[in-house]
Amino acid sequence: MLDIPCVIFAGGKSSRMGEDKSLLPFGDFDTLTQFQLFRLNKIFKTVYISCKDKSKFDFKTNYIEDVKTNSTYAPTAGFIAIYDELNENSFFAISVDSPFIGENEINKIIEIDSLHVDATVAKTTSGIQPMCGIYHRSLQNKFIDMLKDDNHKLEFLLKSSNTNFVEFNDEKPFLNLNHPHEYQEALKLI
Repeated sequence: MLDIPCVIFAGGKSSRMGEDKSLLPFGDFDTLTQFQLFRLNKIFKTVYISCKDKSKFDFKTNYIEDVKTNSTYAPTAGFIAIYDELNENSFFAISVDSPFIGENEINKIIEIDSLHVDATVAKTTSGIQPMCGIYHRSLQNKFIDMLKDDNHKLEFLLKSSNTNFVEFNDEKPFLNLNHPHEYQEALKLI
């Protein structure tokens, strides 16, 4: 099992989905969040869920709530809460809506990561996958500045920082469930 903590980001608005995707049923699980938690607990020693309000979930686990910035649902606020909560130099970030990113992809990112970079994230032919990778504490102040400036573009942050981009040729593991048709497609794949 991997020592680096894993944080599942489950605090978004889900506006394109039309309902909170973190609470959608998935496979044999009551929610997509529980599905992610179950499978990632087999890979990482410690898994957290980053969210705005843990009361939306009816199960016990490690939560990191973003209680300081209730006005924004951007992941930047979640990153700041994670840096404040965890006494770690780095963590693995993954979105709740990426249920097919597996151990092979995660291990490849971890193998390429280095203490001398700010982040190590996945990149496919369709672009950077900012919600699949390792973020180091060296980015903490940049996230704080981004939030102050109301700038939530993770790609800009990664391109302007010392980032390792890990190339993946297969797009399938990086399927994001942003729209109802993608959710329906994922239900068939599971």
